[in-house]
Amino acid sequence: MLGECRSLLVDFVLQPNISDKWVWRHDIVGGYTVKGVYNVLTTMDSPSVDATTDLIWHKQVPLKVSILAWRLLRNRLPTKENLATRHIISHDTQFCVAGCGGLETAHHLFLSCPIFAPLWCLVRSWISISLADPELFQEHFVQFIHSSRGLRARRSFLQLIWLCCI
Repeated sequence: MLGECRSLLVDFVLQPNISDKWVWRHDIVGGYTVKGVYNVLTTMDSPSVDATTDLIWHKQVPLKVSILAWRLLRNRLPTKENLATRHIISHDTQFCVAGCGGLETAHHLFLSCPIFAPLWCLVRSWISISLADPELFQEHFVQFIHSSRGLRARRSFLQLIWLCCI
């Protein structure tokens, strides 16, 4: 844990001649207010906290699958990397369960493992869509679903396919 704290502070530079202050980046002049937070959360110009949240809950998908997707998109699955970070397993046992030699992270297992990642190419060829593989799960999920060119029924179908593949 001490090493983790050190790594977080390694790039931090102290400036003793400047006094510390709290800054609310949405209103630097007025500062933080409950009204300000409400306005940020309810205005259309505000970025969505997580665009994938509504998309993972699909009426034709079992709740446990949606929960798995929710945990995956937030890096909360019990991968070997996450277990080692919590000191449940040792750091030298973090290698991929498929035996490819990579570190077992959620990204590795679902998007970049040479054993499991080709599934996405097979699925895309099966449903005749051509996409690039984004680095982030959220981008992968949103891009996959929105490759439907706006057709609601097809987007729903692609949601089902993506959720079945994870």
